[in-house]
Order: sequence, then C-alpha cells, then structure tokens
Amino acid sequence: MHILVTNDDGVGAPGILALAREMRKLGRVTVFAPDRNWSVTGHIKTLDRPLRVRETVLADNSAAFTTDGAPSDCVALALLGLVEPIDLVISGINPNANVSHDVTYSGTVTAAMEAVISKVKGIAVSLDSPEGPKEGLDYGTAAVVARHVVEQVIQSGLDQGIVLNVNVPYRKESELKGYRVT
Repeated sequence: MHILVTNDDGVGAPGILALAREMRKLGRVTVFAPDRNWSVTGHIKTLDRPLRVRETVLADNSAAFTTDGAPSDCVALALLGLVEPIDLVISGINPNANVSHDVTYSGTVTAAMEAVISKVKGIAVSLDSPEGPKEGLDYGTAAVVARHVVEQVIQSGLDQGIVLNVNVPYRKESELKGYRVT
C-alpha cells in the first residue's frame, strides 16, 4: 500500500509528522504538503502560475515533498505522476475539528476530496482540540485513530465517491469510548 500524507497546515506542522509516523506502520508513505499554512482555503487549484515542487526533510529526518501550491495541488500533482501510484490519500492531522457545513472550506478535507475525485480513497483527520493556542498539542491519539480507520478501509474497502472526515476528541487513547459514524 502506498499512502500519500498531506495537510493544509504546511509540511512542517506537527500533525502531519504524527500522521506520517503512524501510516508508516501500514505501508509505504510519501509526504507531500504545502510549504506554508493554507487553512480555510477550500477546494482550490492553482492554474494561473507554475507550481514549484522541492524536496524537504521533516523533523524526524524523513524525506518529503513540498510545493508553493494548495493542499489540492499537492494531491493532484502526486496523482498525476509526480510520485509512484497512490492507493490512499490521508490529510491531516488538522489541529481543529472539521464539522458541519464548514468542511468545504477546510483544506484538510478538500485534499481528501481531491483524491476521491480522482477515484483514490481519501480520508481527512482532524483533532477536536481545546480552545486557545495550538502549540504543544498531542496528536498521538488522533494518529492512532487514523491508523485504525485506514486499517478498516484496507480490510473492508470504501465505496467510490466517499470521503471520510474523521474528527478525534482531544483525549488519551484509553479515554476513547469507541467510534461513531455520523
């Protein structure tokens, strides 16, 4: 399984590192994310200028790709052949929940939507963190939940056209009471 990990918070965001680490337990991972924060950008594509892609290194010294484009651009470029074929795209971990009708404004969710448009499984993961500053958040539980969701998708499949938008409470893994599909 080749998993593309992306986000809308930028390639240096702590959520993407936690997600990539957990996804590596399931298969080969390519990280490809914007070079800056693109939160609340919605589903956009850069069509009016060239996109620049470069290699970079994450905080754990693993390789990644970054671009000056939006999260949707990262997914589109990967699926158009910049990297080897992708089986699943997972976007996140966003530091805030993506719920209600606002999900279409989320770069995290629309990156997963971009995958689904191209007939690739797409999952967005967000952390329902407390109000206030987001520095020092623990993304560990959300990353483990994301892995469990991906394991279930691998095992059971996912119908075409379905985007999974996973919101994880800000709790320790032992405090979670289960999963709810809404």
